Amino acid sequence: MRVDELQTPALLVDRADLQHNLRTMAGALPGARLRPHVKAHKTTALARLQHRAGHPGLTCATIREVEGLAAAGLGDDLLLANEVLDARRLGVVAESGARVTVAVDSEQTVQAAVAGGVREVVIDVNVGLPRCGCAPEDAGRLADLARSKGLQVRGVMGYEGHVMPVLDAQDKLRQTEDCMALLLRAAADVGGDLVSAGGTGNYAVNTWAGEIQAGSYLLMDSAYGEQGLPFRQALTVLARVISANPQGWAVADLGLKSLGMDHGNPTIPGASVWFCSDEHTTFSSDVPVAVGDLVRAVPAHVDPTVAMHERLHVVDGDEVVETYDVDLRGW
Repeated sequence: MRVDELQTPALLVDRADLQHNLRTMAGALPGARLRPHVKAHKTTALARLQHRAGHPGLTCATIREVEGLAAAGLGDDLLLANEVLDARRLGVVAESGARVTVAVDSEQTVQAAVAGGVREVVIDVNVGLPRCGCAPEDAGRLADLARSKGLQVRGVMGYEGHVMPVLDAQDKLRQTEDCMALLLRAAADVGGDLVSAGGTGNYAVNTWAGEIQAGSYLLMDSAYGEQGLPFRQALTVLARVISANPQGWAVADLGLKSLGMDHGNPTIPGASVWFCSDEHTTFSSDVPVAVGDLVRAVPAHVDPTVAMHERLHVVDGDEVVETYDVDLRGW
């Protein structure tokens, strides 16, 4: 199949750029130094490529991701880096033979792990992002509680997500170091082998964590593209021009329901995006465009963009060489 035969909007992944990103990250963070986060692509086939690149452990954001990876034979070491209050489905996966670890940050989430049949946990520590995670000084107490309930505590995790968009290199380094000082303090109280943190935005500067939970590096988006990272923009959203106004603007058939918009508008090379509607993107182009022309838009945020689509197409130029189901969507 050729690209121009696809129904739009459609996710395209450039094969050469995908392979470049796999090699580049495996060279920077080989083996267990990287625990790829599959929430960025929600695709078992891509997780398999990351696993084959030498990374035995995978990070998940949802129970569905854990279940799908285990069913696909990728259950060597799955970390659900998220709190859940009903862990019964995770317990079923663990009983099937997969290794499943879940994040806990409260007595309630510890009890949920016990009740659900999960055997291993990490203590999630708040290192500055106002989201999940216990206070660093509470981590040791929670670890003791988990062990008293019969759980194995593998260590700690913390996500310095507020550092990811920082552009100044020295400021990023300073903020990362401050965050990791909190996590390492908690790790000393908790024990265990894991110190898990980080992401694509600071993978190269976070030398304190034992493993980095980067995910966006594989496909990339315009937000990370502004940071000068050595990863290529592999993912675009293919769209068709469905209307061309003689006053200078055109409309493509992608919009809020096919793009992650929380980081802003998509970009279209050689064009200026005016705004996005439910099913439309209005833009002006540096060169004339006509109804039926194809455009490839770069989303500002890859994770929610991919989650809106049922499949992605790996391409070599204008040829579709593989089509993968985005099979880890939903909950």
